[in-house]
Amino acid sequence: MSLDTPTSELSPAEFQSPASVPEVDPNLQVRLKREDGHLLLFLPPEHHREDTETTSNNSWTELWQQFKHRLNGGEHAEQGNQEVHLIAENRLLDSRQLQDIAEALNEVQLQLKRVKTSRRQTAVAAATAGYSVDQDTERETLTQPISELSRSVLAEPLYLKKTVRSGVDIRHPGTIVIVGDVNPGSSIIADGDIIIWGRLGGNVHAGAKGNRNSLIMALQMEPKLIRIADQVARGPETSPEQVYPEVAYINNNGIRISPAREVAKARALTLDH
Repeated sequence: MSLDTPTSELSPAEFQSPASVPEVDPNLQVRLKREDGHLLLFLPPEHHREDTETTSNNSWTELWQQFKHRLNGGEHAEQGNQEVHLIAENRLLDSRQLQDIAEALNEVQLQLKRVKTSRRQTAVAAATAGYSVDQDTERETLTQPISELSRSVLAEPLYLKKTVRSGVDIRHPGTIVIVGDVNPGSSIIADGDIIIWGRLGGNVHAGAKGNRNSLIMALQMEPKLIRIADQVARGPETSPEQVYPEVAYINNNGIRISPAREVAKARALTLDH
């Protein structure tokens, strides 16, 4: 004879086996990671850029809650006053969202210093706010053959209307155009050309992926260090007596800096022939 023992009714969630509960991909969550004396703040990538504004707002709300939870979780304990590098992936962030992130980090004595992104709009917002920017190409381009990448334009030009302060560096997989000065102690790195509508006093590297035809142009050319592809040269030690637009380019003897009008005239003659 068997005796029935009383049982309580299980809810559907309790009745599920542990194996049937889906695991959360950590790469789709906000994460903090220590690396080389600073903190990396990873934001999950966007998967549906065509989403409606409402969906986008809800996505940001969820991301913001995750971010605040991480900050309150003590993962950054004893890391006060450290730099934070924001790895934004392909997530579109505006200036207000970047400001919110920076202010939340400041509350726990962390400082946002650099933003790495594959979105040009995010790069512009970050650079305008005064952060160092490292813009990468979309992940899809990494699957293309190297020869195909070398023949194609990897990114649209990055246009910035601001003064680049000391300690800030900007990287972009295309041409960089800056309307403003580039102060000493800053650096500009581009896979294409670099055009400075102002005084160039920092370090610059055009054709960073090896394009020796890249140019560096500035209204006032006074870089500390100048690079084009694999060629390197130091800037002038003294300021010029006369200021006029100049262009840096590679010739048979290395990097040469010439007045812009002479370069334009020489190129016009080449095209005529």
